[in-house]
Amino acid sequence: MSLEKKDEHDHKGWMESRDLTAVETRYLAILMWLDKRLRLVDYLELLEDMYYKVNLQMPKSHTEQYGLDNKFWYWYPLYALGSFSTLAYLVAATSGALLGFYYAPAAAGATGDPTVAYASVTSIMTDLNFGYMLRSIHRWAAQVMTAAVFLHMLRVYFTGAYKEPRELNWILGIVLISMTMVFGYSGYLLPWNQLSFWAGQIGVEMALSIPMAGEWVAQLLFGGFTLTQATLQRMYILHVFFLPFVVTMLIAIHIGIVWMQGIAEPH
Repeated sequence: MSLEKKDEHDHKGWMESRDLTAVETRYLAILMWLDKRLRLVDYLELLEDMYYKVNLQMPKSHTEQYGLDNKFWYWYPLYALGSFSTLAYLVAATSGALLGFYYAPAAAGATGDPTVAYASVTSIMTDLNFGYMLRSIHRWAAQVMTAAVFLHMLRVYFTGAYKEPRELNWILGIVLISMTMVFGYSGYLLPWNQLSFWAGQIGVEMALSIPMAGEWVAQLLFGGFTLTQATLQRMYILHVFFLPFVVTMLIAIHIGIVWMQGIAEPH
């Protein structure tokens, strides 16, 4: 390397080092400014202390307890279905929140004209930039989530992971898969097209077939014995406001229990 090129290389390295130092200085200045006002460092130290205390109380996994060298099961695909369904749920929730900016849950429409809800879905798919892709992502993420949750429950059952002391989490999983089905059904009705109408009508008939409480359930879920604006409004509130908060809370509890108990490895 010639002397001129060496000097140029050293100068470039010095400039990059100076830029990095300037960035670090600004970062530390911002951190100190926030710490004086919000006591960030104190809370971070408190969280770190809690993390280590909780980890000390975590039960050892089967592999750690018996010192097994064969950890092939960690890479077994069926043991990733729980994480996969959670990821699909996050994608569906994010895309659904974006769709909510453009969807109108109104069944009213002039005679012979499409309903407002259906027109808004059509507008999303034809007029909105990347709208067709957004709705497709939401739809496929929901379907992938449903399939992953179903397969996850089968894996838990056939590997005996529902047995003591994990029976509580098994019951919680049953509640979650039931709510996943309600998620799918309520979302299926929101476009308010012919498929939605007949799916809703089948739902009304199923509700009415419940002994003793059938009429009450139909009134509660569908707003009556025929499909009206009240039906669409109930499905929209159920799909957008009620279920996301309940399901997110139950998923957090479900994952927390798995974290505390450890994964039930195959023996």
